[in-house]
Amino acid sequence: MKGFSERAIIIIKNIPQGKVMTYGQIARYAGSPRGARQVVRILHSMSKKHQLPWHRVINSKGEIGFQDQEQFNQQKNSLESEGVFLNHKSKIDLDFYQYHPGVPPEEYE
Repeated sequence: MKGFSERAIIIIKNIPQGKVMTYGQIARYAGSPRGARQVVRILHSMSKKHQLPWHRVINSKGEIGFQDQEQFNQQKNSLESEGVFLNHKSKIDLDFYQYHPGVPPEEYE
């Protein structure tokens, strides 16, 4: 069985261009429904090493989680280059852009 971090990395790597997933959604698929903060840690510490599409991960409200304007703009620009747009309230329409893997969460184990 793979560990939580390994499963989360696989899930993040498989988010297609033009789609997003939430931290909590990734945590659930990786086997830890309360592990959203662990997903944040994985993205922060392992994105470069594993070439993760970190910009495709957002919070459960459909918002970019960065408070820093430069990081916010970098994520926004990366998403927009893939066709994911924020509305006038800086939110992403999860009904339209959220990725729902066809593979049940338990198959990532």
